[in-house]
Amino acid sequence: MSADTQSLLSRSAPAGGRPGGGRTVMLVVVLVAELMNALDGSVVYTALPAIQHDTGASGTAVQWVHAAYALTFAIGLITGGRLGDLHGRKRLFLLGTGVFTAASLLCGLAGTPAVLIAARFVQGGAAAVMIPQALATLHVTFDEGSRAKAFSLYGTVMSLGSVAGPVLGGVLTSADVFGLGWRPIFLINVPIGLAAVLLGLRHLPESRDLATRRPDLAGMLLAGLGLLLIAYPLTAGGAHQWPVWTFLMMAGGFLTLMVFVVQQRARTARGRDPLVVLALFKRRAFAAGLSAQLVFGLLSGVFFLAWTLFMQDGLGLSPRQAAAGFAAASLGEMAGAWLAMSLAGRHGRRAPQAGALLAAAALGGYAWLITEQNTGLSLVSTVAPMLLVGLGLGMIGAALADMTLRQVGLDHAGSASGLFNTSTQLGIALGTALTSVVFFAHSPAGSHGTTVTAAFTGTLWYVIAALLAMWALMLLLPKRHATD
Repeated sequence: MSADTQSLLSRSAPAGGRPGGGRTVMLVVVLVAELMNALDGSVVYTALPAIQHDTGASGTAVQWVHAAYALTFAIGLITGGRLGDLHGRKRLFLLGTGVFTAASLLCGLAGTPAVLIAARFVQGGAAAVMIPQALATLHVTFDEGSRAKAFSLYGTVMSLGSVAGPVLGGVLTSADVFGLGWRPIFLINVPIGLAAVLLGLRHLPESRDLATRRPDLAGMLLAGLGLLLIAYPLTAGGAHQWPVWTFLMMAGGFLTLMVFVVQQRARTARGRDPLVVLALFKRRAFAAGLSAQLVFGLLSGVFFLAWTLFMQDGLGLSPRQAAAGFAAASLGEMAGAWLAMSLAGRHGRRAPQAGALLAAAALGGYAWLITEQNTGLSLVSTVAPMLLVGLGLGMIGAALADMTLRQVGLDHAGSASGLFNTSTQLGIALGTALTSVVFFAHSPAGSHGTTVTAAFTGTLWYVIAALLAMWALMLLLPKRHATD
């Protein structure tokens, strides 16, 4: 073992001299940060009508309340991960969490749409700094035996937060806590974020890539610009009926990323530190896992938005009744994560593959049930299948991060986790954009009843196809976990 590796491992040891307790608190801090991010990515859905009424926001402004966060989060993840490698993951985690907390306070106090959108931009950028450090810290801190459990918890929290966000937004907005209306959906982050910073100062281990000295500013610029040129039209194109400029902008984004790859190769050849370690992609498990995660984000972006509209506009359920569906999906995902945790060590890729097949089969049955009963579908029949769907999705999400990052060197953990999270966010952006093609094209805004249910049934087959594509990509993952 090299001196650098030994030094890195010593930096990754639990703080405070209490390995068990210190690591437990560290894990809680990391999971709380991921929960805040997952919730804030989706919590505004059910609060948007109240925000529009209270602030007088236009339809376009309301869209950007959600899109501003997703956009800056997606384009900043690679840079955020690499900055953690360079300057210390604990330092960057605390910085990102602190700015995220301050931006949440500004969101909750915003009196105009412009201020709220600006604060959401800052909040998303801070999350892009915070989240790669969370995933990288788990990777470098936990050993082979306990890492799978930590990643399973991470996957559980990520899935739970994304699904529970709309429920929490509806509950807090309806409760009108202290007469604040929608504002508590952001203000709740303030005490939680402050606690995460204070506990992180004491219990979070520091780690970094000790061999890297200078940041790749040109690479950061090219990567950010390329992702912006792709993510922006994906986020805003649907509202403009996909004009020509959206496709030209995406083409320019892909061209910029090609230039970025050439620049990274040239920088590596000259012995300088690149923003993205391209050698990571030589590992089949990493490349396959990243591709599978992109598809996972895509199917999530398509399904959950269409499903929400199906329940309320198609079946006429109230927001409270629709929340029961999200609760069922959350319970299923938590159970799936724990099941995958117990199976992955012995069965490797078969665990998430089984999850993909289970979710696909459950959605196929759901499509048949909707076709048979249409708008007469009962609440129990609407909610119950989501336990199985959630179980399958939980088995995927809990195992995929660990299997993708397992063989990545500790010194490149931040860069790898930034790429992993970026693939998720780009997938969600692409899935949200595709919703206008696979769902809204058959159920225009304002549609109700059978029009919506028929559009949702058609959408399910696209989601099933994506799950089967994931199953195929996961054939490239290791058959079982290698032991150290």
